[in-house]
Amino acid sequence: MRDVIALDAVAHGVPEVLVGDDALDARVRWLHVSDSAGVARLLDGGELLLSTGSAWPADPADLRRFIGELADAGLSGVVLELGAHHRYVPSAVVEAATQRHLALIVLHREVKFVTLTEAVHSMIIAGQNDALRARDEVRERFTALVLRGSPVDFIVHQLAQTLGAPVILENLAHEVVAAEVPLAMEEELFTDWELRSRSAHRRSERRREPEGPGDDEWLIVPVEARGIRWGSLIALPGPDHPAGRTAVLEQGAIALAVGRLADGDADEWGRIGRRRLLDGLLAGRFAGVGGAAARLEAAGLPLRGARLYGVVVSGAPVSAESAAAAAKTLRGRAIVGTAPDGIAPPATAMLLSIPADASFDDPAALAFSRALVEPGEASERVVVSVGRGAEGVDAALISLHEAIDLARGRRRRAGRGLQLRRAENRPLVQLVTALRDDHRVLEHAERMLAPIIEHDLSRGGDLLDVLEAMLTHPGNRTAAASASHLSRSVFYQRIALLEELLGVDLDDGETQTALHLALLVRRSAGR
Repeated sequence: MRDVIALDAVAHGVPEVLVGDDALDARVRWLHVSDSAGVARLLDGGELLLSTGSAWPADPADLRRFIGELADAGLSGVVLELGAHHRYVPSAVVEAATQRHLALIVLHREVKFVTLTEAVHSMIIAGQNDALRARDEVRERFTALVLRGSPVDFIVHQLAQTLGAPVILENLAHEVVAAEVPLAMEEELFTDWELRSRSAHRRSERRREPEGPGDDEWLIVPVEARGIRWGSLIALPGPDHPAGRTAVLEQGAIALAVGRLADGDADEWGRIGRRRLLDGLLAGRFAGVGGAAARLEAAGLPLRGARLYGVVVSGAPVSAESAAAAAKTLRGRAIVGTAPDGIAPPATAMLLSIPADASFDDPAALAFSRALVEPGEASERVVVSVGRGAEGVDAALISLHEAIDLARGRRRRAGRGLQLRRAENRPLVQLVTALRDDHRVLEHAERMLAPIIEHDLSRGGDLLDVLEAMLTHPGNRTAAASASHLSRSVFYQRIALLEELLGVDLDDGETQTALHLALLVRRSAGR
């Protein structure tokens, strides 16, 4: 309506808006010229009525009824030309239009209706042509994404960029698979996501307006193909798009559906989305603990009333499916991510959530670990590192970093089999993880190890590995020499060189502890 009023053809009539504000945001599909009192039955909705009012009812009650019928028919607004038939607008018309939120504009000067009609229809047709071109551009863009095999998170990202609004992809269980949402919005948006999403779906099903949701409503489009529905795309309120926001979201849904068909029965959506979520948490890409917690729960990982464990598996690949199956034996859920650098590949990091009353003692942890690894997938040795049990996201991230620090440690035994490491049994690892960002601890590690690192870098030496082997097997030089793959005589030569470089006695317990702490700090930093 605002665009119509701004036309030069309308301006010649000296328009005055009697009922406007939000009513002027109504879309105009066509211009209909009529003076008939029964024109409502000829309308399909979205028209703008242009009239002189010559055949309108005279009785105020009939006028109110007439305006009500126009509003019920979906009329966008009324333009009444004052002059021969109406010198002023009846108060009943203004009152009824205000009550029904129907735009009402009067023209104080006579205009040629044919000129005004041509101008409005030209504008509408030009807008439709622009929309068609925009839809072609959007279709080409998302078709290209499909042909390139773009992953689900990138398609959701492109949708958010195109619409200029947050976009969320959820599965049928209302779990968030991928989301492109400002970090500052995550806590408010994703808290109690399932309830909010179900409520939005119910409102969407009841909504009958063909033009889509209002400014405060979510736009929801199903993602389905061949009669199978896999989830929904949700766009939060945002600016208009030339192609139409619904058309853009539908093109994204088509691209996702084609990709889902190509993936077959595998839960590729969930795997990519949850991996990206956990990787973001490890990298610190979240605005606050509340937002991270809401995002995790929206992805299907229970936090309230749950015990959380950081887990890292090295020596064998772990699929998202096997992690989910292993967690299910504990009545829990798990999300899988990429293990950071410094851990012997293949390696996988994960966050495990189990009910607070579920046992996760050593036998349960071993059974869980065995369920993670597919038969025949293990390398020489599989090491499963488990952080301490935690409540809340902050503590869960500490548990995850404890597991990472454990996984970066030297393997104690050779041969095949499963080795379980728990942070509960490694107090020094717990200390290093808790102080990993303290500059004083970092300075301690650099100061103590600097002579060894400089020697190894300048001569291509292995003193740092020898020191780690010795500290891994304190009091057992034979096992330490074997772990460093050196003969006893060469190993003792290395120990003597270490003592000379550091100016310490490596048999001293306090010195061993300080050096062990320095090595753990260096390993925790991923070096």
